[in-house]
Amino acid sequence: MVRIQSFHHLSPATRQVICAGVLAGVFAFIHLAAYWLRFDGLPDRDFIATSVLWAVAVKLLVFGRFHLFRGWSQVVNFHDLIALGGAASLSAGVLLLMQMFQAPGFNSPRSVLLTDWGFTIVLVGGLRSLLRFAEESRVKSQSKNHQTRVFILGANASGEALLRAVRRNPELSYRVEGFITHTPGSIGSRIDGVPVVGLLDDACSLAEASGVTELLITADELPGSQVRSLVERGPAHGVTVKVLPSYAQLLSGRVALKPRTVSIEDLLRRDPVDLDMTKLRRWIDDGVVMVTGSAGSIGSEICRQLLQFEPRKILLVDRWENGQFFLERELRSLKPTAELEVCMADVADGLRMASLFREHQPAIVIHAAAYKHVPLMEANPGEAVKNICLTTQLLADLANQNQVGSFVMISTDKAVNPTSTMGTCKRVAELYVQSLNQTSSCKFVTVRFGNVLGSNGSVVPIFREQIAAGGPLTVTHENMTRFFMTIPEASQLVLQAGAMGNGGEIFVLDMGEPVRIVDLARDMIRLSGLEAGEDIEIEFTGLRPGEKMYEELYIDDEKHLPTPHAKIMVAAGEPASLSATRAAIRRLADVSESGPEPILRELQQIVVQYHPPAKQNRAA
Repeated sequence: MVRIQSFHHLSPATRQVICAGVLAGVFAFIHLAAYWLRFDGLPDRDFIATSVLWAVAVKLLVFGRFHLFRGWSQVVNFHDLIALGGAASLSAGVLLLMQMFQAPGFNSPRSVLLTDWGFTIVLVGGLRSLLRFAEESRVKSQSKNHQTRVFILGANASGEALLRAVRRNPELSYRVEGFITHTPGSIGSRIDGVPVVGLLDDACSLAEASGVTELLITADELPGSQVRSLVERGPAHGVTVKVLPSYAQLLSGRVALKPRTVSIEDLLRRDPVDLDMTKLRRWIDDGVVMVTGSAGSIGSEICRQLLQFEPRKILLVDRWENGQFFLERELRSLKPTAELEVCMADVADGLRMASLFREHQPAIVIHAAAYKHVPLMEANPGEAVKNICLTTQLLADLANQNQVGSFVMISTDKAVNPTSTMGTCKRVAELYVQSLNQTSSCKFVTVRFGNVLGSNGSVVPIFREQIAAGGPLTVTHENMTRFFMTIPEASQLVLQAGAMGNGGEIFVLDMGEPVRIVDLARDMIRLSGLEAGEDIEIEFTGLRPGEKMYEELYIDDEKHLPTPHAKIMVAAGEPASLSATRAAIRRLADVSESGPEPILRELQQIVVQYHPPAKQNRAA
């Protein structure tokens, strides 16, 4: 007999052929058994032979259509039973029609077909369960002494999905000893045979007492503060924390089950964003959405988020060829039916952008394209003016001229009381978008937020590179702080703000508490299994041109107004005059090629809160 272990080493196509062959034999046996019960014996062989062949052929075709030749050693769940019942019922229905219309050589009476239907569900379902039991017994007997004993954090649907995923992947060699719960009332209960053993606060001590060495969580199960607590307490109990795909990813089945160590994003993770899906669908459904800077960190995530709605088309606008290529490929793999248009374009190219607006008539424009590196823009202020101020004016005017419904500009906390050219240019862009809203039918809104974790060229990937190189980690100042948010959270809130905007608002995202950069560096060193000051050094380099010790989210004269969403506020202030703002940007354009000093003077005229760094600091 072919062993199950050898069976796994065969190609998927070969396994399906073998399963089909086995089922053909089972179907023949079932039909003969149904005849035996009906007639207390078998009729003449010539009388039933053709009927058996018809029954086997029909059932093989239907079961193949239901994909029931695959996954025979996997967990048998409710969906599998529904598929089995559906295939058996459809097969019986086809055979019944053949009997009614007297198909050649098919002589089986209705009583035999009914018995055949019941036997098919019971015997095929039982056979699949038996094979799964044999597979589990084999894995347990071979790897019992080598399995890693684990607890799953979360006695809920997410934890149950993780348990099923672990059982479907015996190569992980995990032995689940129990669930850790948030609710005392569930302690002592069981989930699929596994006990709920205790509360989250006791997870590490319970693990040590039970010989458990790993705590498993899904990526969306715990807020960052609780993950941090487990990571800090774990080593004293001989316990590590491993992260697996999120609950939604586990349900989709489209992601590999690869445990990973805790990342800095896990430590800074907050509660999931609660989206008003009805409002978002009304805003996005069946509209053409243009995303500028689509290949960037925020722009690409906004495109991913848009897929869950039903836009008529997503225009991916960027000049980064490789980024556009890989983004389109990823989006098509996530949703093959999505209508995507890859638009290679420099958003500063007025003729190209005007052509795109005329051709595609977007209903929504999300403007995420902009330079972002403060020191580089200090050294090249004219490029900052052209890329941020002039380009935002160009796109906003095109949106106004082409009857766009909503224009969402992504801004930054660096626009508040700015000390950098980049931040000041963003504030100019805010002023223009807000002033244009006063005379336009398009709803112009701005979304202002702080740093996003893991974006291209940001502090987290830089620290990862420095850790991989053995250090040192370079931090500008011991007391420097920044606001941080994950890329998915920021992108979701950008869409939510755009959907709720009536025009003219500057929405400010709730960034939580500011994080000391040196603490971020120490966390990342610790998560790498190293110790700061022993295995790797932290080096303080001093402020770079245009940098601030801390960032702010509101200008002094802006009022903080709530919105229906708990994580979105409005920074309410008096909008500037459109004619005055246009004149100011025209003056900026005139001096954009004239060198730093005229540009800085014009910026100070427009943004009174701007305090440029001293000349010697700029030259550093």
